[in-house]
Amino acid sequence: MLIAIASTDGETVNEHFGRADRFLIYEIAEGRRHLLLIRRVNPWSVGDGSHEFSEERFTPLAASLADCARIYCSHIGQRPRQELEQRGITVIAGTRRISEITEEEMAASP
Repeated sequence: MLIAIASTDGETVNEHFGRADRFLIYEIAEGRRHLLLIRRVNPWSVGDGSHEFSEERFTPLAASLADCARIYCSHIGQRPRQELEQRGITVIAGTRRISEITEEEMAASP
């Protein structure tokens, strides 16, 4: 199972989903996790919190994370969360240290 984490420093879940230009991709297997890769993406947000949802900008980002079961980010708008969840991806929003996220939590069924 793959998990995506929006982080600017590699230690903390501290990036807004729409502003993230990279996601740390962890593989969860046999009760353990390891950082598999850092996936670069084009941020889908235009930087204005009142912007309209853009399917054209969102679709490529969602496709690049389609192999992930969960996404951890500090914040995410309601519409992007709904779109990801419709694609079968669980979204967990909130700031915390990556080391505090247990392997059991990452691997838990939604």
